[in-house]
Amino acid sequence: MGLTGQDATLFRMTIGSIQLPERPLLLAPMEDVSDPPFRILCKRYGADVLYTEFISSGGLSYGAEGSVRKLDFYEQERPLGIQIFGGEIEQVREATRIVDAAGPDLIDINFGCPVKKVVCKDGGAGILRNLPKMQAITAAVIEEATRPVTVKTRLGWNDESIQIIEVARMLEETGIAALAVHARTRSQMYKGEARWEWLRRIKEEGVRDIPFFGNGDAYNPERIKAMFDETGVDGVMIGRGAIGNPWVFRDARAYLDTGEVPDPPSWDERVGVVAEHLQLKCEWLGERTGVLEMRRMYGGYFKGLRNASKLRMLLMEQGEMDGVLEVLLNFREDEPTVQVAVREAVKPARLPATVAAKLSRPRREAAEAWHA
Repeated sequence: MGLTGQDATLFRMTIGSIQLPERPLLLAPMEDVSDPPFRILCKRYGADVLYTEFISSGGLSYGAEGSVRKLDFYEQERPLGIQIFGGEIEQVREATRIVDAAGPDLIDINFGCPVKKVVCKDGGAGILRNLPKMQAITAAVIEEATRPVTVKTRLGWNDESIQIIEVARMLEETGIAALAVHARTRSQMYKGEARWEWLRRIKEEGVRDIPFFGNGDAYNPERIKAMFDETGVDGVMIGRGAIGNPWVFRDARAYLDTGEVPDPPSWDERVGVVAEHLQLKCEWLGERTGVLEMRRMYGGYFKGLRNASKLRMLLMEQGEMDGVLEVLLNFREDEPTVQVAVREAVKPARLPATVAAKLSRPRREAAEAWHA
């Protein structure tokens, strides 16, 4: 039954049966960034669709612990896409079955990663040099999946080989449910400006009946709105602009709806979110690994703030969660020596009930059963 009345105004497009609001905002899949602790924070501040870090099809096929762990997600993250990559069709088939059993809302294929160790084996953007194989991999994933399959890719391998209009048509005809394009070529990596003129062309000349999402240089509310206005994309996928800044989704939604950007988070709110992010990291990975992995996030969270470099240095010196929290919660942007009550602030009970819930791990049981 179709939507009617007020419900019809709330949802403007679908990915399979997943209903999306008008002008949806999506968290891009980012290696070493978009893990469950970070994704749940982005969800809280307004991300409409979340994507995991990319997962190696080979790693899943061989049961590699690091690859299997990336299938973790909180139930509260939905709708969630698990992203896979790989250039070996049979490995991709097997990985798709494992991912499908883990229960995400959609499966995304990474045809855009520019990193050398990925592209050298036809993974990521490497497949842009072999479009027939790109189609074959896409068809294999669609055949094995019981849920919608989407694709994220780039404009082309280099300026001389841009065929993104034809690629968009090919992928839609193969059966994908949505397409996202980073508006750079592989040879650009992340340098230079994203070429938004191609996004408009893809929307007007490439895709026909599926949602199309733009990605690249949409890093703040003003740029996000500009991408919608200038390119006509159905949604914007936010990547580097969200690192250390889950508030970008809240701010962008407010700017799209009202033309006003909310005040930035207060110092206390910022510190509270960083402390919670750390606690979730340690819950997910164990304390030692969680503390170490969290170090790469501090620069983004405190960028541009007074005494940020001093705070980051102090945090990096700590090897245990309590030590990090002691530094973090006793530090003041304007008065670094001011002390506050720390122990009460770090009680686990402070975590929202929906966030403190145990991680959903259907993927581990699925993977173990598959390899049994």
